[in-house]
Amino acid sequence: MPEMKQYTFEEVQKASDQTRTVIVIHDKVYDVTPFLNEHPGGEEILLDHGGKDASEDFNDVGHSTDALEMMTKYQVGEIVEAERRNPPKKDGWKAGYNSKNPENEKYVSGPGMPFGLLVGGVVLGALAIFYLFL
Repeated sequence: MPEMKQYTFEEVQKASDQTRTVIVIHDKVYDVTPFLNEHPGGEEILLDHGGKDASEDFNDVGHSTDALEMMTKYQVGEIVEAERRNPPKKDGWKAGYNSKNPENEKYVSGPGMPFGLLVGGVVLGALAIFYLFL
């Protein structure tokens, strides 16, 4: 993979002007000019962040996994090592249930309540009703 162009925050600010919108998200530099009219949140939000680090607002909104993958085609560089901020990334939204993910097993395995306890509760409830109302 070719070496990414290295930008300082000052260079990002200068690169973003009337004809180009350049933003920083997680220390990566993106030229989002071609995406302005396609952005689901409207072009204004991207224009407002032009020349700036938009990582915090990007994290606050939450983006789908597809959106995170789509961003790669707009990446034009990264912030120089000395100026990197490295805010923590949030995972994108996960669509659907993935039965192959062992993390999900804790939510679906087992009956959740022992069957004997459930039957015992029903029997006790029936006895209570029988003695109270008859």
